[in-house]
Amino acid sequence: MSGLFSSIEVSASGMTLQRQKMDVVAQNIANAETTKTKDGTPYQRKRIIVSEAEESVPFRTAMADARTKLSRTNSRHLVSSPKHSNANLEISKASANEINDPASSFRLVHDPDHPDADEEGFVKMPDIEIVNEMVDMMAASRAYEANTMAISTAKEMAKNALEI
Repeated sequence: MSGLFSSIEVSASGMTLQRQKMDVVAQNIANAETTKTKDGTPYQRKRIIVSEAEESVPFRTAMADARTKLSRTNSRHLVSSPKHSNANLEISKASANEINDPASSFRLVHDPDHPDADEEGFVKMPDIEIVNEMVDMMAASRAYEANTMAISTAKEMAKNALEI
């Protein structure tokens, strides 16, 4: 059962990350024409950087926690003490950081009537390509769907195991 809960936890973490990515893409699309932010500069494209969280749990600790939880429900859940050859593995989680895209710059648009135009009539606009943002949104959406399917599969496996 520990594998079931950890797989659901990993998928839930993935769903959270993909939701954050979709939020950032939506923010980028909404600000594609924003020429002035609070700091007076044009909006800069944002991205989500996913990395391994700093804190990881040794596999042995995760198994001990799971065994403790199981022993509280029914002592027959722990009939034997299995030996794990992979006891040195670690279960790690992912973290997401929102950053301004360092590769993003600004595009100059000639619009002398715009209130933010310079002396030559050019306006600095965010360098946001809607097509790229939509591709990022679709990828995040597909990854979110994959995580929901993984959770559904884990739940179905647990249900089938209980019927045995």
